[in-house]
Amino acid sequence: MTDADQVRDQIRNDAVEAALGKLDLDTKTRLLAGQDMWSLPAVPAIGLESLVMSDGPIGVRGVRWTADDPSIALPSPTALAAAWDPELARRAGRLLAQEARRKGVHVLLAPTVNLHRSPLGGRHFECYSEDPYLTGAIGSGYVNGVQDGGVGTTVKHFVGNDAETDRFTVDSVIAPRPLRELYLAPFEAIVAHAHPWGIMTAYNQVNGTTMTEHQYLVNEVLRAEWGFDGCNVSDWMAARSTAGDILGGMDVAMPGPTTVYGPALAEAVRAGGVPESAVDEAVRNVLRLAARVGVLEGAPAAVESAPAPIDGQALARELAARGFVLVRNEGALPLDGAAGRTVALSGAAARDARVLGGGSATVFPERIVSPLDGLTAALPEGALTYAVGADPSDELTPAGQGFELHAVCRDAFGAVLGEGGLPSGQVQWIGDDLPAGVTYETLASIEVRGTFVPRESGEHAFGTRGLGAFALAVGGEQLWSGVQEMGNEADPFEAFFGAPDERARLTLTEGEPVEVSLTFQVPDMSALPLRAIMFSLLHLGPRRDADELIAEAVAAAREADTAVVVVATTERVESEGFDRQDLTLPGRQDDLVRAVAAVNPNTVVVVNAGSPVELPWREDVAAVLLTWFPGQEGGAALADVLLGDAEPGGRLPTTWPARFADAPVTEVVPTDGRLEYREGLFIGYRAYEKHAVTPAYPFGHGLGYTDWTYDSLEVTGDTVRVRLTNTGARPGREVVQVYLAPAHDGVERPASWLAAFAGVAAGPGESVETEIALPARAFEIWDEEARGWRRIGGTYEVRASHSHGDTRLTATLDIA
Repeated sequence: MTDADQVRDQIRNDAVEAALGKLDLDTKTRLLAGQDMWSLPAVPAIGLESLVMSDGPIGVRGVRWTADDPSIALPSPTALAAAWDPELARRAGRLLAQEARRKGVHVLLAPTVNLHRSPLGGRHFECYSEDPYLTGAIGSGYVNGVQDGGVGTTVKHFVGNDAETDRFTVDSVIAPRPLRELYLAPFEAIVAHAHPWGIMTAYNQVNGTTMTEHQYLVNEVLRAEWGFDGCNVSDWMAARSTAGDILGGMDVAMPGPTTVYGPALAEAVRAGGVPESAVDEAVRNVLRLAARVGVLEGAPAAVESAPAPIDGQALARELAARGFVLVRNEGALPLDGAAGRTVALSGAAARDARVLGGGSATVFPERIVSPLDGLTAALPEGALTYAVGADPSDELTPAGQGFELHAVCRDAFGAVLGEGGLPSGQVQWIGDDLPAGVTYETLASIEVRGTFVPRESGEHAFGTRGLGAFALAVGGEQLWSGVQEMGNEADPFEAFFGAPDERARLTLTEGEPVEVSLTFQVPDMSALPLRAIMFSLLHLGPRRDADELIAEAVAAAREADTAVVVVATTERVESEGFDRQDLTLPGRQDDLVRAVAAVNPNTVVVVNAGSPVELPWREDVAAVLLTWFPGQEGGAALADVLLGDAEPGGRLPTTWPARFADAPVTEVVPTDGRLEYREGLFIGYRAYEKHAVTPAYPFGHGLGYTDWTYDSLEVTGDTVRVRLTNTGARPGREVVQVYLAPAHDGVERPASWLAAFAGVAAGPGESVETEIALPARAFEIWDEEARGWRRIGGTYEVRASHSHGDTRLTATLDIA
C-alpha cells in the first residue's frame, strides 16, 4: 500500500467513525438488515446511500429477474478455472465490475470457492476446482478484478457448503486438518492476496455450529487470524438467531424486510442479551464497505475512476476458448479447412445451447450463440448439416425458443396494473422485483401471454410449474385450469418452484404462430416474511422416435468428412438446490455417439457439462472437447477452436473419473443431519493417487494444438525454473504445473500435491523459461495439537508436469 493509499484509507476510516457516532440504536440495527431482496437502507442523515447487491458468478443480473436490461453471460466458474490463469480471471472480474456499475450494483455475491469434494455436487459448475491452491489463485484473480472496478465481492460460501442436499440444515463434520488445509485454504488465500470487501457465510453447520453463528471460524479465524476487515453477509435466509448471529460475527442479515436483525436486534440490546458494542462493530463493517464502493459521503471510494471499457462479447468469446479442455485428439482437430470439406453436426444441445448453470448464476444475455449458430457462421455455405440425433431431456422446460412473452399484472377487478418483459416462460419475482405500478397489496393475477412460432410440426405439450391456481390457453382455446399442489421436494427453493407438470397437448404447424396464455391467481402473501412469485409456462416440442432421430444423424455422419456430436446435461441434472444421483448423460446421447462413431472415424464429441460425466465411448471417437457451460459466446468460441482459429487453452480443474464407481468421494447425503467428511485430506487427485485408481483424465490434463518439450528444471531455495520448447508447427500456450512429493513422510499427507503453476506461450520452435515461486504453505500442515501451521522438513521431489498424471522433469529439494 502506497503512502497515498494509506492516507485515503485513514480518511475513509475517519468518515466511518464519524458516521457511526451519529447513529442511534434503532438506525444501526436497521442498517444491518436488508430493506428488500437486494439492498440495505439509505441513511440520508449521515450521507449514506442504499447499498445494492446482485448475484454475479458469471454475470451481473441486477435487482430484477428480467431480460429488459440484458447482462453479459461469461463462461461458468469451472470454465474460468480450467484456463489456469489468474490474470484472465482478473480481466473477467473487471468486466463484471463494469457491468455492475452500469446496473447500479455495488456488491457482487461471488465468487463461489467451495471445493469439488465429490463429482455429485450439483452446484460444482459455480465453483472452481477440487484443488484449494488453484481455487485460491483463480478466486484471488476474480476478486482483484471486480474490486479493481470499485465493486465489492462476497467470497462464498464460508465454509463447508460443498454439496446441496439439505444445505439449509446439514452439519458438515470436518476434522481440523482437512478443514484448514482444504476447505478454508481458498478463503485464506483470497483474504491474503485479494483483500476482499465481503464474505458470505453459508447455510450449513460446521462441526455442530451454524456458520452464521460460528464465533470461532468467523471472529477468531477469519477476522483475528487472517485480518479480514470486510463485511460478513448471510446467505439468503440463512440468519436464524438474533443474538447468535451478531455474536457470531455476522454483520448483515439478508434478505429483508423481515430478518432477525432490525427491531429484534435493538430489543435484544435493550434487554441486555447483546452488547451494543457488537452492533457497533457490525455497523462499522457495513459503513466501511459503503465507503469503499463510494456510497458514504465524505469517504473517498477505493476506486474513483473506472478502468478502461472492456468489450464484453469479445472477452466472453476469449474466455470460452481459453477454458475449453481438449482431453482426446487422434488427429481430428483442428478441422481440415480445405474447400469442399463437410461437417455433420448432431445433438439437440447443439441447437438449444445451455450456456450457464442456473440458480443464482442465472443472467439473461442479449444474445446466445449456439454451436449450430457458431458453425453455420464459420463454415462455407453447404458445408454443414444438422440433425437432432438425441435430446438430453424429454421433460417440459420454461417456454423459450419461438416464444415472445410478457407478463400482464391485474387487480381483483381485472384492471391492468402494469406489464413486464419476460426472458422465458419463467416468472421469478422476489421481494420488490415487480413491474412498475404493481404492488403485492393490489396484485390479484398475472397473465403470461404472447405468441409461439413452432419450429416443428406435430404434437406440442404445454404445462405449468409452480404452486397455485392456473388457467392455460393456446390459440384462444382454454386447455386446462386447476390447482398445482406442493410436492415432496426437500429443498425449500425447489418446493416453492414446484415440479414440472404437463397439462395439455396440441397439434401445431411449423412456422404458424399461435397465441399462448397462462394466468396465475396470486395468493395472499401478507403473512410471509419474504413475498415472492415463482411459476412457469412450460413447453415441450414434438417427441419423435428416438431410434429414428439417431438414424438420421448416422446417415448424415456417414456422408460427411467429420461428425461433430454435442452432448450435454440439463438443468434437472445439474443446478442449484440438489445434488446429482450419478454421472450419466441423460437421454439417448451415449447411444447417439456410439452410432455416429461407428460410421465416421473422424467423430468429434463436444461435452457441455458443468462437472464430470461418464464418457463410455471415449476411446471410440477421434476427439473429445469439454466446454463446461461456455457462456453466451460459446458457439462462436467452439467454431474458433474446432477450425483452429484459437487453441483450446484449458486444463482440467477437477479429475474426470472413468466411471462413477471410481469416484473416491460419493457421499453427499447426510445421515441423521450429519455429513461426515470421512475421507479427510483425500479428495480429487489426492484420493485417486492414494487408492491407485486411474481416472479417465487426470487433474490438470489438457491438449493444445502444438507439442512441448520440457528441457530443464532447476530448483533453488523456494524458486523453480523450467525451460520449455514449442516443438510443434503452431503457436501455443502450456500450463507448467509444479507438484511436490515427499520422499519419506512422518505425517499423513497425500503422495503429491499441486504447489504452484504458471502459463507460458511460445511460437513454433521457440523456447521459453518461466520462474515459479514455491509458497511456504506448500510445505506446511495444520498441527492439530499446537493449533497452528508446522513446516515439515525433509527431502521432496519437485515435479514439473503437464498434468498430475504426466510428469516431465523432476528435481530433489531438501528443506530444514
